[in-house]
Amino acid sequence: MTHKTQYKIALLFLFAGLQGVFAQKKDENIGTEVVNVVKPYTPTISDAFKVKETPPLEDEDNTKKEEIKYNIFSFPVASTFTPAKGRAASVDKAKQEKLYKNYATLGVGNYGTLNAELFVTENLNRNEYVGGMLRHLSSQGGIDDLLLDDKFYNTSLDLTYGNQQKDFSWNVDAGYQHQVYNWYGLRNDFANDLADPQDRQDLINSIDPQQTYQNIYLGGRISAKESIFKEASLKFNHFSDAFGSSENRFYVKPTVGFEISGNKINANFIVDYLGGSFEKDYFGTTAINYGFTNIGIQPSFVYQQDDLTVNLGAGLFYSMDNENSDNKFFVYPQITATYRIVGDVMIAYAGAEGSLKQNSYRDFTQENFFVSPTLSIAPTDQKYDIYVGLKGKIANNVSFNIRGSYKNEDGKAVFLSNPYNNENPNQEGYAFGNSFSVLYDNVKTMSFFGELKADFSKNVSFGINGTFNSYKTDELAEAWNLPELQVAANLDFNITEKWYAGASVFFVGERKDVFSYTSLLRNELETVTLDSYFDLNMHVGYKYNDRLTAFLKGNNLTSQDYQKWLNYPVQGIQVLLGASYKFDF
Repeated sequence: MTHKTQYKIALLFLFAGLQGVFAQKKDENIGTEVVNVVKPYTPTISDAFKVKETPPLEDEDNTKKEEIKYNIFSFPVASTFTPAKGRAASVDKAKQEKLYKNYATLGVGNYGTLNAELFVTENLNRNEYVGGMLRHLSSQGGIDDLLLDDKFYNTSLDLTYGNQQKDFSWNVDAGYQHQVYNWYGLRNDFANDLADPQDRQDLINSIDPQQTYQNIYLGGRISAKESIFKEASLKFNHFSDAFGSSENRFYVKPTVGFEISGNKINANFIVDYLGGSFEKDYFGTTAINYGFTNIGIQPSFVYQQDDLTVNLGAGLFYSMDNENSDNKFFVYPQITATYRIVGDVMIAYAGAEGSLKQNSYRDFTQENFFVSPTLSIAPTDQKYDIYVGLKGKIANNVSFNIRGSYKNEDGKAVFLSNPYNNENPNQEGYAFGNSFSVLYDNVKTMSFFGELKADFSKNVSFGINGTFNSYKTDELAEAWNLPELQVAANLDFNITEKWYAGASVFFVGERKDVFSYTSLLRNELETVTLDSYFDLNMHVGYKYNDRLTAFLKGNNLTSQDYQKWLNYPVQGIQVLLGASYKFDF
């Protein structure tokens, strides 16, 4: 090896050693370093902009403004251009259904049912109109296992004339109603204590259960816009039956109102006369006469601030018993309040209200067709009805209403089945335990009510409500024929533009009544509990055109042979087929 080669090797080792000395520190920990990673360069083009710079002008001649003179020569030019008239762009509209003023309906069904309606109205001129309504509903009966005839007829005619002026309007109404019903509520074991079956059949055949009601009325109403006098209504009603009963009622109800400092003050007045008579009582011994005149004033003051509205009022009534000279004075609270918690979404309300209710023979017959023409008629002192509730909307198309109340009524009327006694000298068709009387008592009622309504769309609507009542009586053993629970629901929907349908459901809870039967060989007195019942009704219709519609209705589709009143079963499944026609003159 030459010296030159050795020298090169020595220099190589020297440089390697120096590199190791400088690369290592005294402690052998490597430590941490920050490494910045730069992404690859991505070229972009920025937005263009104009340079706001005016270049200098070095030529002085260019900066001088030259004065220019304009000479205008005017001369007429004949123009043949005519602008077209502007026209708004048209918007497609949905076809609006034509509305008709009048209609006629006719339907027939099983049990010999006939249902007919005719409604007409016509404008005589710009301010006057006339109208009329004719209604008929009848059935030839046919309920299974009855001992007496159960057919019925109900026909009514109502007429009206109206006049509408700028500052006031008024109308006159008149009408007539004719009703035929039968006291068919005999138990199947009636007179089974008779030894000879023929005697039993002869007794049943001797019963004429038919009753006829007739009612005639004449009334009117007037209202004003810019006046202290707001409105007034009056009505005269004459009611009679097939057993010589007669009843007249006349009332007038004017209303005045005005404002003081933005607060409304109103006053309702009432004069209500009732007078009537029955040829005999239930045992055929004496006639019954009755008459009452009630005079009342109901002032009220409306206070409103922000979301709170309070109606402070009272009812002052003076009642005169025209037959017994027993006159009484009554004072009632009439206070209501509402508070909008969240606009129309949630509204709280409360109140304490009372009034004097005028009961009448006609009103009782329309509530229960099978009362006997031997009733005791008297007004009801509705002392107070205290309630609190909440109503509003769960959603835009769903509304609710809940309410709790406590009511105190003195002389509240309830229906009770009449007794049968084979020694009763009264042998009219209602005197065989197949009719009802009216009893009065002080009744306190605690009630809870709830309601829900929903319009799921323009084609589907639904509603349901329920009421629970708890009764407390003073003298009566029970609150006769008053149910504790009632529930109702309905559903209506349009299937297509031509087809529609609907359904309704009713549930009525148990009620109590008394069955009384007295004869030589049979003596019964028992409290009877009437079963609760469930009633399902449905209907479907087809709109043939904008005038003619066909429909099919079904009632009591569950075919429950329930009793609405003691010993009064209802018809089973009822089917009605008919059509309705709308028209104009």
